[in-house]
Amino acid sequence: MSPTSGAVLVFNAGSSSLKYQLVQPADGTVLAEGIAERIGDTGSSMTHEQNGETVTETLQLDDHLAAVRRAERFFADNGTDLADAGLSAVGHRVVHGGRSFYEPTVVTPEVISEIERISPLAPLHNPANLVGILAAQELLPDVPSVAIFDTAFFHGLPDASATYAIDRAVADEHAIRRYGFHGTSHEYVSGRVAEFLDRDPASLNQIVLHLGNGASASAIAGGQPIDTSMGMTPLEGLVMGTRSGDIDPGLVLHLNRVANLSVGEIDTLLNKRSGLRGLCGENDFRAITELMESGDDAARRAFDVYIHRLRRYLGAYAFALGRVDAITFTAGVGENSAVVRCCALAGLEGFGIVVDEERNAVRSKAARRISADGSAVEVLVVPTNEELAIARQSAAVVGG
Repeated sequence: MSPTSGAVLVFNAGSSSLKYQLVQPADGTVLAEGIAERIGDTGSSMTHEQNGETVTETLQLDDHLAAVRRAERFFADNGTDLADAGLSAVGHRVVHGGRSFYEPTVVTPEVISEIERISPLAPLHNPANLVGILAAQELLPDVPSVAIFDTAFFHGLPDASATYAIDRAVADEHAIRRYGFHGTSHEYVSGRVAEFLDRDPASLNQIVLHLGNGASASAIAGGQPIDTSMGMTPLEGLVMGTRSGDIDPGLVLHLNRVANLSVGEIDTLLNKRSGLRGLCGENDFRAITELMESGDDAARRAFDVYIHRLRRYLGAYAFALGRVDAITFTAGVGENSAVVRCCALAGLEGFGIVVDEERNAVRSKAARRISADGSAVEVLVVPTNEELAIARQSAAVVGG
């Protein structure tokens, strides 16, 4: 049997990028992975890792299909013909499932049409995700494609959490509700927390903090989410790398009426010129930390705003849950920034949350405990693995 037999090829297509990974769902073995960047722009590049070797090249990638075809050649150059590799599925991350999709879904023409129809709910993400699906189908027409939706885990949010307090007729007509995002990560990490603690998920109340360039928090009771920070779009909630997170809705009206900014200009401002970058010109925490150490006031203010918002959600979710058994940090910032973890939980000993300074300072790619032995609340760092989660869900749905 080929070492790739039964493997799942996972695609995560962004507006100008394509990440991919070849995964064995059963044991999580990554057989190969890569990324294409600046698709459709000058200076496109691809990096491919397989068999212990890494290849990076600069080339012109006019579209996602070109990137998928180059990935196929990378595989072939390493002795893997994807068309004959016995793949069980191609799994695709799709950011927004709207009201239509809340389970892993085998892609059909009808599914493609519906993803197109709901794309206005995520205009920066769903069209790119769909391009990746179409490119994979053209390249591997005999391998089933499966769509895994970022919003699926939060589909069952309680009405009190999912509902915006606006006119119901308007909300119903335009599918306005809180959908939540990063669901694949929150679901995977909360499951790993239960495994790490050797606890039944049904017995755990958790807060999961997915802190990357995009950031979100979730409150999970007994394995089911009861609240999450992102809403109808990924703009709501925590301060992020370039996104504002929570703002007064009246700010949008003010910018339109007084600053004469168009809807498109406000969209760009809040999604691409806000958050940490808007506050201090940087959205990389390593750079922000260096600026703070050099005495940069803007960087310090940006950091303080970021932590303040994070702590506000922590407090809200602790009250919503009633009891917190575990607080878990994940994603790029959550897994790697000891200072963010320390400041987010500083001074909470009275609530049973005690971080061990030495444990927190350790850098590792493994799941680990960073709380002190006497802490009533477990504080963990658990690396997320959305690709493995997508691979497993895709394999499960095509396997019946």
